[in-house]
Amino acid sequence: MDRAYDAKDIHVLEGLEAVRMRPGMYIGSTGPRGLHHLLWEIVDNAIDEASNGFASRVEVTILKDGSIRVEDDGRGIPVDIHDTMKVPGVQVVFTQLHAGGKFNSDNYSYSGGLHGVGAAVVNALSRWLEIEVKRDGRIYRQRYESRYDEKKGKVLAGVPVTGLEIVGSTKKTGTSVRFLPDDRIFDDVNFNMETISKRLRELAFLNSGLVIHLVDERKEEDNERTYCYDGGIVDFVEFLNEDKTCIHDNILYIEGEHDEIYAKIAIQYTDSYTESIFSYVNNIPTTEGGAHETGFKSGLTKVFNEYARRLNFLKERDDNLMGEDIREGITAVISINMQDIQFEGQTKTKLGNVEARSAIETIVMKELSYAIETNKYDHDIKVIIEKSIKASKVREAAKRAKEVTRKKNSLEGASLVGKLSSCTGRNAKRNELFIVEGDSAGGSAKQGRDRRFQAILPLRGKPLNAEKKRIDQVLANEEIRTIIAALGTGIGEDFNISKLNYNRVIILSDADQDGAHIRAILLTFFFRYMKDLVTNGHIYIGMPPLYKIAKGKNIHYAYSDEELRRIADRMGKGYTVQRYKGLGEMNPEQLWETTMDPSKRNIIQVTIDDAASADKLITTLMGDKVEPRRQYISLHANFNKSDTFQEMGV
Repeated sequence: MDRAYDAKDIHVLEGLEAVRMRPGMYIGSTGPRGLHHLLWEIVDNAIDEASNGFASRVEVTILKDGSIRVEDDGRGIPVDIHDTMKVPGVQVVFTQLHAGGKFNSDNYSYSGGLHGVGAAVVNALSRWLEIEVKRDGRIYRQRYESRYDEKKGKVLAGVPVTGLEIVGSTKKTGTSVRFLPDDRIFDDVNFNMETISKRLRELAFLNSGLVIHLVDERKEEDNERTYCYDGGIVDFVEFLNEDKTCIHDNILYIEGEHDEIYAKIAIQYTDSYTESIFSYVNNIPTTEGGAHETGFKSGLTKVFNEYARRLNFLKERDDNLMGEDIREGITAVISINMQDIQFEGQTKTKLGNVEARSAIETIVMKELSYAIETNKYDHDIKVIIEKSIKASKVREAAKRAKEVTRKKNSLEGASLVGKLSSCTGRNAKRNELFIVEGDSAGGSAKQGRDRRFQAILPLRGKPLNAEKKRIDQVLANEEIRTIIAALGTGIGEDFNISKLNYNRVIILSDADQDGAHIRAILLTFFFRYMKDLVTNGHIYIGMPPLYKIAKGKNIHYAYSDEELRRIADRMGKGYTVQRYKGLGEMNPEQLWETTMDPSKRNIIQVTIDDAASADKLITTLMGDKVEPRRQYISLHANFNKSDTFQEMGV
């Protein structure tokens, strides 16, 4: 841990290119998700110092001017002159893509920032960035700005406007990065404290003993939070399950190493009927899973089948338990560390290293078997096996129900007659399915749509709340069966996203309490039973207008009270306002113009930035326990404001 860390350790692969021209390639989008991705890149660097044993504290501060600062007490970025670039190492890190100290395992055993583009991309997409480094007894500071160059006719990204200056002395070490996102790039440059808080809490769980402190100086109340968990991912599982009913007391915990891949896994079962597995690689959430999750599932299945037979729960003539039986009701956190990680895409949501599968499977089989052999979790294992066997008995009934949805005539047969109005186009990548609340609105949507690529599926009643329902119960609901048949992907273990009939699935419901409830029910179903539709960006929420404002032939639509006020002020006197109580009040032309026309409509793509928080929120809002739901609504909901859901971090 005392090995020298100097500028020569920073390897340059290529120079900074036109990040500002194509920011989506590096941060995913220029919306809120991309904005916060900038922060994650800098936070990841601080966490890498901590997870490798060089830092014990991380401070994140949102300042009043809209900038944000991340500080750690690690070693400090090297400041000596780089051998080939002939500038300080810190300047190389913030001005060159694919430059950093993480390409060499001598500096970082494990790192989430292996692409090496994070710091430079943040600099390129900021109005300005200031870096302060404490090391070697001194405090160093440098400032970068993105300025418009009149001679070149373009913005020059992240240009140093000062040299690396010595501004003081200190006995401490560490790095502080402060930056202001560029409002010329992003749709909105306001950081959301709830979004940041959830991610920092997650990182504190994954790094036991690390102190993470968050302050929002824009707020006067509830503006400070500190996270530190000595129990690590065991505390994480306990937190995730606090509003669920657990069927055994002990949280199963194993850790081990195989082929230079180190894993920590915590497991506890609840009485729910779905699985909640959250995986991380070098502290980065892999919301789309990957080889490590596959290895965990196969290892778990083998171990539980072995002990189900050894403990005589399964007789010789009995079939093995299926993986889905064994994972019913599981809450698991998988945290692995490895070198040379390969994520699919810069936004790092799926692990691509195939070797992780066999390594994690081996660790699970060895360490979980040892824990069982030593009677560490004797009672817990028996309870879990009993639940798994019950799940297997129900599976056969569910299998028969699934067969109905898999048959070709399920899409054309009685279950969809009079409901689904298909589109004429056969290009699934262009096609859209609107799931519409009510027959009346469905009728308007069918008449107003572009039938070449837009299909309409009206709902005649509220679908089943899929939270805490077995798959056979879910499939017994006619509305749910209709949705599954229309989408064509199957469900659960049979889910196949390549068979999706529509690239966009748009939930279109009234802008009232019942409409919000239907949206929540449908989102719960997709999250629990078709999660890949969400993680792959196929689910959207349609945003019908709340008001029609007319003055003569001049007609405008408002989607919020604030927008209504702006339009009314602009129109002056003599206008009329119609408040839409439901989609059914719109004629086909109005529905097309306001809600369905791709060139004019407002739709929100449903994404999962924090799968663990999403899982917990769904449990709170859609589960059986009333008190957690009441407390959450009391704390977060303000029904007099149109941005309530943004404040809630949704």
